Amino acid sequence: MAQGSGDISVELKYKLYEKSVQNHMADIEFIEEEFKKLRGTSPKTLREDFGGTGAMACDWVKRGADRKAWAIDLDPEPVKYGKEKHFSKLNSEEGTRMEYIMGNVLDDYDFKSDVTVAFNFSYFIFKKRADLLKYFKKVKKNLGENGVFFVDIFGGTECYQEMVEETEFDKHSYYWDCDKYNPLTNEVLYYIHFKNKGTKYKKVFTYDWRHWTVREISELMEEAGFKTVQTYWEGEDDDGEGDGEFFVSNDEENCESWVTYVVGMV
Repeated sequence: MAQGSGDISVELKYKLYEKSVQNHMADIEFIEEEFKKLRGTSPKTLREDFGGTGAMACDWVKRGADRKAWAIDLDPEPVKYGKEKHFSKLNSEEGTRMEYIMGNVLDDYDFKSDVTVAFNFSYFIFKKRADLLKYFKKVKKNLGENGVFFVDIFGGTECYQEMVEETEFDKHSYYWDCDKYNPLTNEVLYYIHFKNKGTKYKKVFTYDWRHWTVREISELMEEAGFKTVQTYWEGEDDDGEGDGEFFVSNDEENCESWVTYVVGMV
C-alpha cells in the first residue's frame, strides 16, 4: 500500500482508504466462485500479497474453520493498523489461522496456498518486465498443486489523462488524481486525496507505477509458467453501468474506465 504525505492521522488515512477503494467480500466471492468453476472444489488457503492492513485475509478466515490466510507486506504502518482494527476483531480460534508476514513478495516461504492475490493494482510497482516476470514466477512457485493466481487491473480512455476524479460518499469524498503520464514508458504518477468533515487531505497516498495492460499481464503469466490464463470483463446493467458480474472474455469494446481481473492457473 503506497504511502504519501498529508496532514492526516494514520487511523483516518486507512479508514478512508478502505471505505473508498476496497470491497473484500466482492473479491472473495469472485475468487470462490471462479476457483470452484476452474478446480471443482473450494479454496481453503489464501495468500494476500502487498497485503497492507490484511483486511481481506482477516475476512477470509471468517468464512470457515478450514480457512487459513497470510498477508505479506513490507510496510509496518498498515500492518500495525490492520492488527489493531481487523485482526483484533477475530476470535481466538480465527486468529490462529491468520498470519501477518513482514516480508517481501519476492522471497520464498515455507507454505503454499490455494489462492494468491495481488489486488489494488499493487504489482504495478514493478516497472521493468524482468522484475514483474520474476514476481510472477515466485507466485507460481509458492502456489499449491491446483493453485490459482488472481490480479485485478484497470484501464480505459481516462486512465492516462491528467485529471482528478472525485467520488462522493455519505461522509467523505475520495479523489483519484492522475498527475503525470509518460507515453514513451507507460509510467504514471497517481495520488489519492480525501475530504472529510470539511478538511481536504492532499496526497495521502502516492503511486509511482508503470501502467500494464491486460495483454502484457496475460503474456507474462504464461511466460512465468501458468498453464492457463483467463481474462475477464464486467457485465452492464440497464443503465450501462457495471453490474459487478464478471465473465471470461477476450474481445470487448473499450470505455472511459474499467476494472477487471486476470487469472492464472498452475
